[in-house]
Amino acid sequence: MFLANIDGVDGIIVLVVVLALVFGGSAIPKLARNLGSAKNEFEKGLKTSKTDDATTPPTNPTPPTAPPGDHGSPS
Repeated sequence: MFLANIDGVDGIIVLVVVLALVFGGSAIPKLARNLGSAKNEFEKGLKTSKTDDATTPPTNPTPPTAPPGDHGSPS
């Protein structure tokens, strides 16, 4: 396959030309701007997630114990 062998600068040039043909020249800056905004939102979400994880207290994994005097035997 022809496109499978393209990499590096050649691949970027082919990609830009195909994008220009598909979306038109004026839509490429909008597309790049939207990709940048999406990247920033993703990084912001990761940062918020890390701070939330650091401030959330750990849960207690031990089961509750029976009250004193209750041994579970029926009367």
